[in-house]
Amino acid sequence: MRSMKPTMANILAELAPRDDTEQSDDLVRTESLCIERIVSHGHASPPGFWYDQDAAEWVVVIEGSARLQIEGEPAPRLLERGDWIDLPARCRHRLEWTDPSRPTIWLAVHYR
Repeated sequence: MRSMKPTMANILAELAPRDDTEQSDDLVRTESLCIERIVSHGHASPPGFWYDQDAAEWVVVIEGSARLQIEGEPAPRLLERGDWIDLPARCRHRLEWTDPSRPTIWLAVHYR
């Protein structure tokens, strides 16, 4: 059961140092919604890997930049600070690149 008390934090706080894995933190999770903070440090999807999710995903870049490849599109989309994209469920996509010189901080909202 979810707490009845308000929760507060800073999306830019407690960033993990650069390493081989992306940092992913659930900020809110219910049966139909997940709000997640992701921190990338030059990360990309493994070769040949595509995300193919059951839920839709709305993503915004808070800081940094990335290139997101959508299956069937000729070139990756560049996402920079403030850019967002709404990916329908089953929309195959992959992370081609994130800025290696600074953290890319994402806010991802997974919903049904």
